[in-house]
Amino acid sequence: MRTRLAIKIHSAFERYFPERRVFLKSDKDTRFIRLSSETQVVAVAGVAVMVGWTAVATAILLMDSIGSGNFREQARRDQATYQERLNVLSAERDARAQEALAAQDRFNAALEQISAMQSELLASENRRRELETGIEVIQTTLRTTMKQREDARKELAALKQENSKADMYVTASSAPVQMAFMTGALARTAEERDQIAADAREALDQRDDLELEIRLMQERSDEIFRQLEEAMVISVEPLDKMFRQAGMPTDRIIEEVRRGYSGMGGPLTPLSLSTRGEVDEVSAEEARANTLLKQMDQLNLYRLAAEKAPFANPVHSAVRFTSGYGSRRDPKTGGRRMHNGVDFAGPQGTDIFATADGVVTHAGWQSGFGRLVKIKHAFGIETLYAHNTKINVKVGQRVSRGDHIADMGSTGRSTGTHLHYEVRVNGKPVNPMTYIKAARNVF
Repeated sequence: MRTRLAIKIHSAFERYFPERRVFLKSDKDTRFIRLSSETQVVAVAGVAVMVGWTAVATAILLMDSIGSGNFREQARRDQATYQERLNVLSAERDARAQEALAAQDRFNAALEQISAMQSELLASENRRRELETGIEVIQTTLRTTMKQREDARKELAALKQENSKADMYVTASSAPVQMAFMTGALARTAEERDQIAADAREALDQRDDLELEIRLMQERSDEIFRQLEEAMVISVEPLDKMFRQAGMPTDRIIEEVRRGYSGMGGPLTPLSLSTRGEVDEVSAEEARANTLLKQMDQLNLYRLAAEKAPFANPVHSAVRFTSGYGSRRDPKTGGRRMHNGVDFAGPQGTDIFATADGVVTHAGWQSGFGRLVKIKHAFGIETLYAHNTKINVKVGQRVSRGDHIADMGSTGRSTGTHLHYEVRVNGKPVNPMTYIKAARNVF
């Protein structure tokens, strides 16, 4: 069966591809190459396959070239759109930075004004006390003068009753020296009386002037108190809003800062007691002053708390915000993974600054992060600065907000020069932009 089939196939091949011989002749002999039908069929089939494969490969290359050109054009358009968006975000960031600087200037000016007003208030309070003391002295002098005047009047009336005109005439005739002495004494008494009356009128005028000055000073003190109270409200409200926007409970934060700054001391001064052995009641001005002092203490606690929380930007130079917090596509694996921080791209060696006061807990290499700096802050907060090319701090070093801690690089798992910045609260990552945005209108 196989033989017959092979014969038929060979006959078909012979019909279209008859056997051929290629003669190769030389000077000495002649040779030939026999090309059977099957060999020719195999050769033709091989050539056909090569030609087909070449055509298909050429078509694939052309299609790929056309497709890649479209993809490149689309990528170019997407890149231009992304670059434009980054430029807009950069301009907006610069504008917010300018607003933050202006707000900080306003805040510093308000603090200076508060300090000046407080000094003026203390000076006016001292002046008021001096005026009150002067009024008391004048009133005491006036009462003494009036008493002396009354005594002089009584003595004069007694002398007039004891001496009638006849007695005076007899006395003047019999004792002219004594009469002259009495007349002079009466004249001096009258002059002293008039002088006492004039002094009393002058003292009353001075008292009226002092009372007017005290009223004016009280009005000025009320105005100073009012301005101080308004300044306290203007200064405290943005700070309180900043902490609340960052998700930080202000009551707990302020209490924790107060515990950290609770030192007390100094000599003890006895309380001022009244004549009944009771503590003197606090005046309305003193109560307002105490309230202002409490508000200023709270403002200072807010300021201390703000220095300990990462409300600042880790990079002050012009950079691009390249990646935010949250899920993103991994460029190497193509899958989705969590990005626990934000990325700022900039030139190699860009200065990186601490965003809050704290202590360095790690300063060295860590897999994936490259050269990494970790800083532990108050309130259970920790910040991470990764992919640095150079580290300027060491473990255990205490840093303040704005200290230069590292230089931007591309160490570790990185596709280019950038800073990977993280904020962790009690070990859990949070969005760092929550803190940066919350402080835009404050610092």
